[in-house]
Amino acid sequence: MSSSLRPPAPRPCESCPYRRDVPAGIWASEEYEKLRRYDADTPYQPTRVFQCHQADADSDVRRVCAGWAGCHEGDDLLALRLAVLNGSMDTTTYRAVVEYESSVPLFPSGSAAASHGQAGTAAPTEDARRLIDKISRTRGDLVE
Repeated sequence: MSSSLRPPAPRPCESCPYRRDVPAGIWASEEYEKLRRYDADTPYQPTRVFQCHQADADSDVRRVCAGWAGCHEGDDLLALRLAVLNGSMDTTTYRAVVEYESSVPLFPSGSAAASHGQAGTAAPTEDARRLIDKISRTRGDLVE
C-alpha cells in the first residue's frame, strides 16, 4: 500500500485554525472542537491524522495540516504513530511532521486555537467572511 498523506506545506495556509493571525469563526464550532482532542495525553488522542482543510475531502492528494504539525509535539501524537503502522504515512513524511517548524505564529495548543476560533462563530467579521467565501469556492465538498 502506498502512502496517501503528504508532508505539511512549508507554511500553514491562510485559513489554518492553528494560526494566531486567522480571524475567528472561519470553521464550524465542531471543527474547532476537534483541535482540543489532540492536547490529551497520547493514549486518549484521536487516531486520525489532522489534515489540511484546504483540499476536498474526496481528493486523492491529502496533506498533513501544517498548523497541527507545528502546534503539537509530533513524537507525542498517537495519530502519527498509527499512520506509519497502518501504511497511510511513510517514515519520510512522519519525520517531516515531527521536525516541522512553522514560519508563522501558531497558538500554543489545540485548546487555545479552538477557543479563539469558536469565539467568532456566532458573528464572523468581514475578514472571516472573506476567508469563508474563499474556502467555499476551493472546497467543492462543502455545503451550507
